[in-house]
Amino acid sequence: MKEYLKNKLIKLGYDIEDMGTYSDASVDYPDMIHPLAKDINDGKYQLGIILCGSGNGAQMTANKYRNVRAALCWSLEQAQLAREHNNANIISLPGRFIKKDLAMEMTLNFLNKEFEGGRHQRRVEKISKIL
Repeated sequence: MKEYLKNKLIKLGYDIEDMGTYSDASVDYPDMIHPLAKDINDGKYQLGIILCGSGNGAQMTANKYRNVRAALCWSLEQAQLAREHNNANIISLPGRFIKKDLAMEMTLNFLNKEFEGGRHQRRVEKISKIL
């Protein structure tokens, strides 16, 4: 699925930084998620796409970073609302549970939406609040 998304996005003119994995061998997904999440957290990249079997582990790992808002998405509406209402900066896709075409549609929906701000702004500001 990663290669499918990457190739489609490149054809559409997106700049892609592929942080792995590079084979079908079993890997520890945090090894790929941490570098991307750190780069998003530090402002090197604005948006990211992560995948794992369920999407949960990838999302949990990414959300360890204060400025990361990774959203696990299963539908077009979730991808849209993650950006518009939650200002998500990473979409996490459940590779085992969605088809490639839906993953692509969700990714484009995510990449092409903007945060609405307004009433959502104060909520987003509370997400990273350290107690």
